[in-house]
Amino acid sequence: MLAIDMIKTILFLSTLSILFSGCVNKHGVSAKYYSDCKEYYDLQGYYHKECGEDDMFTYKEVGEGVSKVIDEIKDEKKPQKNVW
Repeated sequence: MLAIDMIKTILFLSTLSILFSGCVNKHGVSAKYYSDCKEYYDLQGYYHKECGEDDMFTYKEVGEGVSKVIDEIKDEKKPQKNVW
């Protein structure tokens, strides 16, 4: 029980520190306030916007990491009690 509480505390504190250390946008957390995007129109008049992947991590990566931690917690073997 103590290990689970400690893991929850560590996850909470790390999430808090990450959220306040960078800029949060719709994709994830990045070090820049604005993304470096190239916006242009091609010869046919179509609008294009190409943005680089400058995010530190995305929400998808965070979700996958949290699900792995939860799976590890669920898979912990509980000690068997001796019944006499």
